[in-house]
Amino acid sequence: METRLIEYAIAVADELSFTRAAQRVYAAQSTVSAGVRALERDLGTALFERDQRGVRITAAGQAVLPALRALADAEARARTAADPRGELRGELRIGVFSSVSYLAIPRVIGAFHRQHPRVDLQLRASASGSAELADAVRRGRLDLSLYGLPAATAPGLAVHRLATTPYAVILSADHELASRTELALRDLADERFVDAPVGFGNRDVLDAALGARGIVRDVRAEVTETSSIPVFVANGLGIALLPELLIPPSEGITVVPLNERITWEFNVVTRTSTGQATAALLEQLLAAY
Repeated sequence: METRLIEYAIAVADELSFTRAAQRVYAAQSTVSAGVRALERDLGTALFERDQRGVRITAAGQAVLPALRALADAEARARTAADPRGELRGELRIGVFSSVSYLAIPRVIGAFHRQHPRVDLQLRASASGSAELADAVRRGRLDLSLYGLPAATAPGLAVHRLATTPYAVILSADHELASRTELALRDLADERFVDAPVGFGNRDVLDAALGARGIVRDVRAEVTETSSIPVFVANGLGIALLPELLIPPSEGITVVPLNERITWEFNVVTRTSTGQATAALLEQLLAAY
């Protein structure tokens, strides 16, 4: 039974769409359709029902898919095992934030690549933030991912803490509050804000903390590139509250500590059982922080 055909079937089961499944596995839709039909012939049963209303998993598919997922996981672990000479090999799929250039992540992954050149690294970002990245790990689309939400929000996954960092206030350099040595949330009540969209870990954690205090902000601009938020602030489009770890060096801004302690957890998520390459990269990430 070909591993690639199993991958196609799992993608269709997850997406309930041959089009989205094809995009996920980087193959033509016709290739995925033909591959699933070939797998169904090998198994002697239909895994999916296809009609104008869409794709549905058959009863036989519901029974068979757990075994197919187990085979795919076993194959993935085998691909990323050490060879007889002790060299890691195979494929490692890594989920990253849309803005990571100013973090230690590229340096750590680059060092890992130099140490383990036979491991094929694939980095994938999400336009929807941490929740989508965690779901991709859970579904087997990624082996490891950065994660910006608390551990309790990732059931079924192993959450590994890299760092905890407080939020700070970002102001344009000419803002009337820029000379202050510390600011309280009450000082920001009438301000307009720039932030990441809902679904991004740093936004969701902050919204929850402010909501618990009965504070509702006026978010005027949402930016998916977290590193661009200070640029918007510098140009007078609002102020921002960001975890200190996520604030890149920027011109035209002032960063002021926040009086109230609101913290953000910088995590990595993996499945509870990992291959050797995943474990090796995780060890290096933990050591970097």
